[in-house]
Amino acid sequence: MFKRIKEDIEVVFEQDPAARSYLEVILTYSGLHAIWAHRIAHALFKRKFFFLARVVSQISRFFTGIEIHPGATIGRRFFIDHGMGVVIGETCEIGDNVTVFQGVTLGGTGKEKGKRHPTIKDNALIATGAKVLGSITIGENSKVGAGSVVLHEVPPNSTVVGIPGRVKIQDGVKIRKDLNHSDLPDPVADRLKELESEMAKLNKELESLKKERSQVHGH
Repeated sequence: MFKRIKEDIEVVFEQDPAARSYLEVILTYSGLHAIWAHRIAHALFKRKFFFLARVVSQISRFFTGIEIHPGATIGRRFFIDHGMGVVIGETCEIGDNVTVFQGVTLGGTGKEKGKRHPTIKDNALIATGAKVLGSITIGENSKVGAGSVVLHEVPPNSTVVGIPGRVKIQDGVKIRKDLNHSDLPDPVADRLKELESEMAKLNKELESLKKERSQVHGH
């Protein structure tokens, strides 16, 4: 248990340059408090103390602003940055070395039974305000850009951006864990550039046809 606690604290220092001391991290990091509370709630949930598990979960939500259902399965070295507004559903499965930012929702899409929340594989990163909905899988080493809404499977080593989320596959190259929120691929902007290029070509062809026509009429 103490080894896991130490590991959780070390992840904060690795991921957050603002962390200055062990005392500061232990006392003031709500993401860390939410993870520790979830471990207790999840242990109660597995032993079928469902009511007590939900009580622990709701107390944690009140103090941290982070809602993690006691049934969710979370791996090692999970890091929640800031965390306010994070929601993690009952049947979520989160692997090791996963990072999520504030406002992230790992939720369902309706009242379906069984596995209805996402599976997040190892080394994935879910950026600020992203929504990952339904029983889908975010592959290993993948990143979900800020504000994206993901409704479909994401392959490993991918970047997803937009509403709905679109995959930008990095062709077998492992994506770095660090995410520059201001430097993400934008498929909509890319398509607009393609359309502008096509329009420029059409304008050139039209001008050429006009010149030919004026030359014919001139003769």
